[in-house]
Amino acid sequence: MARLKVQASLDRYVSESDSDTRKIGEEFGKQLPPDAIVTFFGDLGAGKTTFIKGLASAVAGCPPEDVCSPTFTYLNIYEGSTAVYHFDLYRLDNAEAFMRMGFDEFFSAGGVCCIEWSERIIALLPSNTIKVHLKHLGEDRRAIEITWQEPLT
Repeated sequence: MARLKVQASLDRYVSESDSDTRKIGEEFGKQLPPDAIVTFFGDLGAGKTTFIKGLASAVAGCPPEDVCSPTFTYLNIYEGSTAVYHFDLYRLDNAEAFMRMGFDEFFSAGGVCCIEWSERIIALLPSNTIKVHLKHLGEDRRAIEITWQEPLT
């Protein structure tokens, strides 16, 4: 298998509220192609699931209140015109467990994979994975950085 050379581009936002974070997620979601893999980084409560609420609303058309983190089940699927596969790997032991459960098959299932706590499977992720970093700035404010990995032409 040939490995693509990629170039990174960075988008930066400051969210002033949960509503802002959802809106940023929604606008971001509108740009995603099928089979996109989006990883999320940030402390507990940084806004990862809030961002995914907006993304899933844009991609699958589901109401934001239907989106919740699958902390104990590892995966929620939001069906729609394009499915969203929402992983929360906080309780995952290791990348081998991810593979044993067959979750890697969702990487090419035609939907969008959103992976919270993706550090646990970093070695399994393709080079074109999109990275979203969320950081507390105090109160309801969040810094959001999105790194897009684009193939070099």
